Amino acid sequence: MNGGQIIAQVLQNHGVQHLFTLCGGHIAPIYVEAENQGIRVIDVRDEASALFAADATARLTGVPGVAVVTAGPGVTNTITALKNAQMAQSPLLLLGGATATLLRNRGALQDIDQMALVKPHVKWATIVKRQREIAPALNKAMRIARSGVPGPVFVELPVDLLYNEEIVREWYGKKSNGGASLLGKALQWYINRHVNGLFKGMQNYVVPGEEQPLIPTFTQTEVNAVARAAKGAERPVMVISSGAMMEVEEVGTLCAAVKRLGIPVYLSGMARGLTGHISEVQYRHKRKMAMREADCILLCGVPVDFRLDYGSHLNRRARKIAINRSREELKKNLSPHRAILADPGAFLIELSGEADTFPDWADWKAQLQGREDARDEEIRQMASQSIEGINPVALFQKMETLIPDNSVLIADGGDFAATASYTLRPRRPLAWLDPGVFGTLGVGGGFAMGAALRYPDDYIWIIYGDGSAAYSLMEMDTFKKFGMKVCGIIGNNGSWEQIARDQVTLLGSDTATTLPRSDYHRVAESFGGAGERVEKLGDLEGALKRAMESMDNGVPYVINAIIGSTDFRKGSISM
Repeated sequence: MNGGQIIAQVLQNHGVQHLFTLCGGHIAPIYVEAENQGIRVIDVRDEASALFAADATARLTGVPGVAVVTAGPGVTNTITALKNAQMAQSPLLLLGGATATLLRNRGALQDIDQMALVKPHVKWATIVKRQREIAPALNKAMRIARSGVPGPVFVELPVDLLYNEEIVREWYGKKSNGGASLLGKALQWYINRHVNGLFKGMQNYVVPGEEQPLIPTFTQTEVNAVARAAKGAERPVMVISSGAMMEVEEVGTLCAAVKRLGIPVYLSGMARGLTGHISEVQYRHKRKMAMREADCILLCGVPVDFRLDYGSHLNRRARKIAINRSREELKKNLSPHRAILADPGAFLIELSGEADTFPDWADWKAQLQGREDARDEEIRQMASQSIEGINPVALFQKMETLIPDNSVLIADGGDFAATASYTLRPRRPLAWLDPGVFGTLGVGGGFAMGAALRYPDDYIWIIYGDGSAAYSLMEMDTFKKFGMKVCGIIGNNGSWEQIARDQVTLLGSDTATTLPRSDYHRVAESFGGAGERVEKLGDLEGALKRAMESMDNGVPYVINAIIGSTDFRKGSISM
């Protein structure tokens, strides 16, 4: 049994179905043996895309996503995506190749101190030093990735632990140069001793089973206390975000629980779409105003960071209840009346058992709905404004009426993608993906892969800005290769608009914020995909229809939408 076979067996034991990679000499046995054992190997055009795909897979399945990259630049190319997963609390396993154990620090190809680079961005990292240590290290990594606050982990695997012992002995035999001299014999003895240590204990080796993650739990006393607070409130508000969506297999139950609770709810991050396309308990607009008037605020998997203006959006006099897996986030910029260290989704499911005793809060809901309707009317008026190019608000309103229920939306961009978040409604839970708090551009290609593999019959729509599109348009090649149903919709206004809007206003210059209005759809065509340029709103319906027909045939598509600029998000940038 070689190291690649051990790794494949461990991954299979943990329910891993896909492995994302960009090939490299240090790691070949891993993906070859994974494929031999029935794990589908997806090879990408950039290591960052492999990590983003693993991230999306984890978010959508609950099983840590797995990426394997070669030594040196293969590992360094993943750092941004790795940090994004850490900040988004997404469980994934990065396997990094490394130089042979006996050649470390001797100037071997791509031999660098990878641990120093990776450690700050993961929950746990280790270097495997013997073949028998591979499975225990991977089992521990997978457990840590899912335990407590989920996040990425890293296992470094020297190349000489991945091949059969016979091959490794042959390699080292050639490097020893043999010879009958005393020095030659000493060198041969040293190398044999080293190789013996690498493979010691591998006779009749059996791969150990998986380890279960550790998840913080709540008490019935805590549930009863929150139930009393909700019952006594006149204007309760609940905010649910990605931190409540970590137990994917329970998402359907969580959806029903939130509806049963009846507490007005605002959704963000991976929780978008939790209550379905349209729900009587979900509100989308004027969240800040609602939280400033609320007398009881439940923060479920929500950090009080820049997105809540570091707490200034919350009514000071309101009773604040924070439920989070992260001890740090429970009290970040917040002094909650009750801080509950537990999985928010599981807590809300349990809390819903008390829902029959809750009031209906009809007057409060009517007030919130009135604001909701008024804001929707404002958005409709903005969509009707005539500008040079397609009005992006009108584009998304039109798209909202045309895309089918089996759609997944991926936001990868600044102004254009953020506009989509106000106007496009995910059709169901786990049908919206965005980078999270790190605000990383470039997630689109990798996220689309993860979504397409998880939901092969769905239409995957990447909402690209013309700036962000450049990061992963090369993955059109990957989409075509694997027949993935993906369409990139690029808002092409020739600008890094989110930055330009404030930069021009405050500094009077558009330096470094302009872009050519390129024919991005030609990129898809060059990789065997298809696409078109759309300059009029009236042509969007036909373009979307052609895109879906193309995706049904396994051919990815790009709609290069020539949009104009609006004041829809004026003053919205926050840091």
